[in-house]
Amino acid sequence: MGREYDPVAGQWYRDLDADETFQVLSVDEDQELIEIQHLDGEIEEIDVDAWAEMDVELSEEPEGWSGSSAPAEEEEEDEEEDDDEDDDWDEDEDDDDWDDDEDDERDRDDY
Repeated sequence: MGREYDPVAGQWYRDLDADETFQVLSVDEDQELIEIQHLDGEIEEIDVDAWAEMDVELSEEPEGWSGSSAPAEEEEEDEEEDDDEDDDWDEDEDDDDWDDDEDDERDRDDY
């Protein structure tokens, strides 16, 4: 089998022999290693010789692919929502303090 496509980080490929789609995550030319991620999220390192033996074709990103970074993004969004809630609570607390100060002034005026 001849290698028709060089591995490119970020590119999707289809392994025709295994009938699997995967994405190249990184290519380390010094160590001759290619890191790939399968659709099930499994990350694997293969050497350039194994790549040369694979029968691959270029592929598109699978529909609905969320990638391995999706949970981290969701966590960030959750943290932002928590921050917003904290901000609202702080504002409410400030409002209460202001009301207390106003009541104190009224009490002093009555004397």
